[in-house]
Amino acid sequence: MAPIGDEIGGPSHEPAHGSEANPAFSALLEDSAEDLYENAPCGYLSTLMDGTIAKINATLLGWLGYRREDVVGRRRFADLLTVGGRMYHETHIAPMLAMHGHVGGLALELLRADRSRLPILVTSIVKTGSDGTAQLIRTTVFDASDRRAYEQELLRARRVAESEREQVQKLASTLQRTLLPPTLPTVPGMEIAAYYHPASRDEVGGDFYDVFPLTGDTWGFFLGDVSGKGPEAAAVTSLTRYTLRAAAVYDPDPVEVLGNLNTVLNHEYHSNDSRFCTVIYGSLIPDATGATLTLASGGHPSAVVIRADGTTQFVATPGGMLVGPFPEAVFTSAEIHLNAGDTVLLYTDGLTEARIRGSQRFDEFQLFDILAADGPTDAAKLILTLTELLTGFGDGVEDDTALLALSIPATTAGTPRADRPQR
Repeated sequence: MAPIGDEIGGPSHEPAHGSEANPAFSALLEDSAEDLYENAPCGYLSTLMDGTIAKINATLLGWLGYRREDVVGRRRFADLLTVGGRMYHETHIAPMLAMHGHVGGLALELLRADRSRLPILVTSIVKTGSDGTAQLIRTTVFDASDRRAYEQELLRARRVAESEREQVQKLASTLQRTLLPPTLPTVPGMEIAAYYHPASRDEVGGDFYDVFPLTGDTWGFFLGDVSGKGPEAAAVTSLTRYTLRAAAVYDPDPVEVLGNLNTVLNHEYHSNDSRFCTVIYGSLIPDATGATLTLASGGHPSAVVIRADGTTQFVATPGGMLVGPFPEAVFTSAEIHLNAGDTVLLYTDGLTEARIRGSQRFDEFQLFDILAADGPTDAAKLILTLTELLTGFGDGVEDDTALLALSIPATTAGTPRADRPQR
């Protein structure tokens, strides 16, 4: 019987394409493990459990523009990320690695030595020693520049496809829902109500609010307004909501939360000074008599407190700057205590800049008069009153409006009274 190789026209052991006669090609097939690691088509690095880089391959160094001695033992992986990426690493990636031992497919951005950005996809896994203790973290980094370009092309194509009014309205409605909490949580001893009024069915607005639990008995809440409308404003709104939540976990002090948000927005949109927001961030701690609220404002209209006896007052946080335009911004806080029957209202300027007739605008003093005239209220009743007010303005509401009210259930009724602030 002829050898199998003879049946197909030659010896069965003959290398494909005559590589035996081509030493250069054969040499390429004999890559060492070290060469495969150093010059792989993706980046590799190993870090200690605190994130300090212990090993990094030549591919990733080339992408970054650093020398090996610039990073090994001198930098943490998080130091190579953008500001937003570092916060995400500390608040999400590091805890996930500690809990589950691995994370995969996360989209981040590296800062190169020349400060340009490199979109990447990251997969990390914790390696343990023989005793089962975590020893180091191995991370694989993929260049996602082509993917980012593809996503941007998809976004452009989608904008073209959305030229039809019905499609635009449907998309706007869907995106808007993703920027607001589907439901509000139950806070012990408090009542919470909220409302969002879109000024247009065609564009996504930039107003937002949220209430969420923090550590212990502390709760966080915020309400704000991003400049502009449409997909760009929606992207800033999404980043703002995520950053506020993440920053509150990192440091719940309201002034620090707004400071962290300002850093992120200014870093991400420093080349576009029209990308900013106004926001009130607050923390609340329920207690035996009601709740203590600490509020910090970044250029936002003052919150209003309606007391159980009918007294109505603005909560002053003077000096709070817009969030985002400036690298350094100043924010101040104020502390108030809500007792039984007290309510606090947060709102965006879509309410206080609505047209009521011709060019005449509704303002915060007219809002104050309405609240003072109504006297004691609760969160649900207050939101219903303002919803009816907005409905009555009709087409006069030219900007989106978000409302958030928090109240302590009343036990006794006070005597209605209101002290109007000086103009």
